[in-house]
Amino acid sequence: MGLVGEENGVADSLGIGKNNKYKRMGSEVDDGHDDFDDDLIHYQRQLEKGKSTRRYVIACAVFASLNNVLLGYDVGVMSGAILFIQEDLKITEVQEEVLIGCLSIISLFGSLAGGRTSDAIGRKWTMGLAAVVFQAGAAVMTFAPSFEVLMVGRFLAGVGIGLGVMIAPVYIAEISPTVSRGSLTSFPEIFINLGILLGYISNYAFSGLSAHISWRVMLAVGILPSVFIGAALFIIPESPRWLVMQNRVDEARSVLLKTNEIESEVEERLAEILLAAGIGNNAEKYEEKPVWRELLSPSPALRRMLITGFGIQCFQQITGIDATVYYSPAIFKQAGIKGNSNLLAATVAVGVTKTVFILVAIILIDRLGRKPLLYISTIGMTVCLFSVGTTLAFLKEGQASITMAILSVCGNVAFFSVGIGPVCWVLTSEIFPLRLRAQAAALGAVGNRVCSGLVAMSFLSVSRAITVAGVFYTFSAISALSVVFVYTLVPETKGKSLEQIASLFEDQSVWKGDEVEMGDVEHLVQKK
Repeated sequence: MGLVGEENGVADSLGIGKNNKYKRMGSEVDDGHDDFDDDLIHYQRQLEKGKSTRRYVIACAVFASLNNVLLGYDVGVMSGAILFIQEDLKITEVQEEVLIGCLSIISLFGSLAGGRTSDAIGRKWTMGLAAVVFQAGAAVMTFAPSFEVLMVGRFLAGVGIGLGVMIAPVYIAEISPTVSRGSLTSFPEIFINLGILLGYISNYAFSGLSAHISWRVMLAVGILPSVFIGAALFIIPESPRWLVMQNRVDEARSVLLKTNEIESEVEERLAEILLAAGIGNNAEKYEEKPVWRELLSPSPALRRMLITGFGIQCFQQITGIDATVYYSPAIFKQAGIKGNSNLLAATVAVGVTKTVFILVAIILIDRLGRKPLLYISTIGMTVCLFSVGTTLAFLKEGQASITMAILSVCGNVAFFSVGIGPVCWVLTSEIFPLRLRAQAAALGAVGNRVCSGLVAMSFLSVSRAITVAGVFYTFSAISALSVVFVYTLVPETKGKSLEQIASLFEDQSVWKGDEVEMGDVEHLVQKK
């Protein structure tokens, strides 16, 4: 349906539709120049509109992703700031684990609230609320005189991050045209990586200050991205799918016209959204059944969606990416790197690698597809995590150990960034039907944050029990399991509209297939 509409729209816009007199050699010659000039002008206008539309959608995706800089910055900056917090506030190892890991656990409250909030006040204003809450938390942490006050700020920051991380991919998926949805929905992961890199750079830049001042400055810098989010709210539109759910159909059509370069596709896409939202005869029936009741007692199709979405979110974190990033200085220290400045400089290399390879994912996700990238990512991470464990277990401190540790850690974050990092968020924003999307995606985000927090909070204790090498061997085994999960339970969603993907899960054999032809999806949509 969607692709056929796109092809017809492009054909009409280029003047090569069925009524075009130039499509045959025997076409009329009279008035040919006038018609050709008209077609050329129309074609140029379409090209200009296409460029303008793409720029507009990209700008919306960038602004929506700014909240994710906050999460990335916190992850990156805490890996260095914790060295100075320990020295200044004299916190224990247990308090260190709680301080680092609690943000992920706390953020689940923000993610849980985000589903209901975004359905109530809209996707856009939920992003604004996330920025305000994070700003308050960052300000409290900056001036915290004790561990207890620091934890209060950490709680507020965590709620803000949970709200922002959950809503950005949903918003971007809902405003993006089908052909570029994967790349655009990967933007939040780019900005997480950018935030991590900025956090590492901040660590290195302010490490020369006194212990009392340095960590406070590092945390205060994190307030800056949220200032830009406030300005962005006056530029970006509301999600057309949320507008439809509010019966604001004309406004939704206006947004779709701004975000789709092929005008003939707009009405077709709007009709699909209206059907998915139950506008019309089915509206009352949909309102009678609360979303959470449907999530707690799912249909077979919804159950398959939840298994795929929740599972991929959990695997993204239990393979140990946050532990690798948070504790990379500790890993490099065990490998033989000496001095805080050298340790923090090595972590900058990790941040650069993570950021560069997310750009590779952006280029490939709508060309190669979601599932091939997941295979590359999970298999590569399995190898690199095993390599980290082997390096720490068998190589003595020295240049070989340092080199292998840096290469293995950088390799792990590179494979993460090229696949499961961004694809995880893309999938969970794509696979759920419109009425359930925000709250179901919030549920997936909760799984992600819980797993992240458990890994971050237990890393030091578990590594003391089974060694750091043992922890990375465990991560490697879990990563191997994620390969099996991708093979058996993740479908390919490339090139399908959000409404078509929801229909795809109706058929269990199609859901488990490696590739799904568009004809299969069309058949499922027609059956419905």
